[in-house]
Amino acid sequence: CAQEGIYLRLCTALMGTFSVEVCIDSVAGAEAAKRGGAQRVELCSALLEGGLTPSYGLIKHARQAFPAPGKLMVLVRPRSGDFCYSPTELRVMREDIEAAASLGADGVVVGCLTPEGEVDTTNTAHLLHLATAKGLDFTFHRAFDMCKDQSAALEALAALGITRVLTSGGMPSALAGAGNIARLVGEAGKRLTIMAGGGVTEENAEELVRRTGVHELHSSAKRAVFSGMKFRKTGMTMVSPPTAFSDWTWGCADAERVAALVAAARAAVGQLPQ
Repeated sequence: CAQEGIYLRLCTALMGTFSVEVCIDSVAGAEAAKRGGAQRVELCSALLEGGLTPSYGLIKHARQAFPAPGKLMVLVRPRSGDFCYSPTELRVMREDIEAAASLGADGVVVGCLTPEGEVDTTNTAHLLHLATAKGLDFTFHRAFDMCKDQSAALEALAALGITRVLTSGGMPSALAGAGNIARLVGEAGKRLTIMAGGGVTEENAEELVRRTGVHELHSSAKRAVFSGMKFRKTGMTMVSPPTAFSDWTWGCADAERVAALVAAARAAVGQLPQ
């Protein structure tokens, strides 16, 4: 509605260049991110597998649920597992980038590595060129956290012209990797943006900003959703363990948690060097 659009623009104005990105895997998540005042979303499927490329229909309807001025970033990851892709998988990724552009996405989220744990500069450059030609923003995702040398990886990405990297500082969570993230922010300078992600919540956002100096945060801001199914077959599951969720419970971005995260980030803006 118009009031929600005004709220989003007000939040953006108040936060200046600071952005909160919410990771979502449903239209309901897109709606919650909008209501909560997020500036940007990363749309995925299969978040329990680290995120995979969302479907055509999901991108289309998430775009409608999270309209401009909100930014819709689409994850392009053809399978779970590592980030070393075959020629066939790379062809799939190229077509997924084209599909995302055709559906009105603002950008894509991609990451390619070599078997040696370095940035696959050749294939990343090809995908970046395609995305740029389609007018899309481009984020290099947490494949970056699997690199053997993050400083060298940062230099490789900067040389390619990548403008945003999502990272937990090579640690299981952004808070645990705060020292590394702060170092990367310093190394990146004005060449590209370091976005902190991995266990980011409304409770730790201010501390994370204070310790790292990042201007962008990435969070799922999710809550548990409980199934309305009355019949629940025992001894049968479609969920591969271990997981915090089940056939009868799943996660979804929550508008109140998103709003709390945005508020925490807004409070942290004043702590950043001008």
